[in-house]
Amino acid sequence: MVVIRKEFVNSIPVLEVVQEKKLAEKLPLAIFAHGFTSAKENNLHIAYLLAERGFRAVLPDAPYHGERDEGFGEVELSVRFWDIVIKTIHEVNTVKDFYVAGGLAASGEIGLAGTSMGGIVTLGALTQYDWIGAAVSLMGSPSYREMAGWQVDELRKRGHQLPISDEDLAGRIEALGVYDLSLQPEKVGGRPLLFWHGEADTVVPHHYAWEFYEKQLKDQQRNGDIAFISERHAGHKVTRKGTYALVDWFVSHLGSGRESAAERKAAVEL
Repeated sequence: MVVIRKEFVNSIPVLEVVQEKKLAEKLPLAIFAHGFTSAKENNLHIAYLLAERGFRAVLPDAPYHGERDEGFGEVELSVRFWDIVIKTIHEVNTVKDFYVAGGLAASGEIGLAGTSMGGIVTLGALTQYDWIGAAVSLMGSPSYREMAGWQVDELRKRGHQLPISDEDLAGRIEALGVYDLSLQPEKVGGRPLLFWHGEADTVVPHHYAWEFYEKQLKDQQRNGDIAFISERHAGHKVTRKGTYALVDWFVSHLGSGRESAAERKAAVEL
């Protein structure tokens, strides 16, 4: 039986999803970050599939989302988008520390994934943390500066006035470079990385992730540990194919699944 437990990690509300018989065991850990204006509960189906495969899946609420909602409208949240992303990058580290310190997660078997804003968080976190053993970006972008500039243009096209001067805005976009994976692709460091993205996505454009992926293949000859699943007619919504690809990626690259894959490869080579 898979159970859901609600926890507070340094005031961060999280849902922990795990097989009941393995509650007290040290397990591979999968942290999943939700999307913009979403909440942790909206990804329970992914957590359930991961728990079935032996993971301890943890879903945190991002700042100003879910139980942390402060009543901001979508435009107000949009202005805070990158602040939320950066804060969430720091908070996933706090969540990881909590489960490792509690003896519930093995430090070498931790994955990070997310949808949309959560995928952006995942890719930015790769620039900061060596503990991420495998990562999956569903509809995310590694290009923080470029995407931030595009978002500003889109808001202005819709007639929104930003409550910040052009000078301050330029400074904030420049500061995103610290977390921009497209500017420091070496930070991937050979770690398994999967992208899923719909080509018809108009919220997080497909090309940011695709161009990064192609450059990784060209510059570093990475063929076995980086992959991209692209669906031509999919928009800004993860398909069933994308969901199961995430689960299979973590099973193949973390914990017992990784060991089984290595054993199968050794057997074939023999």
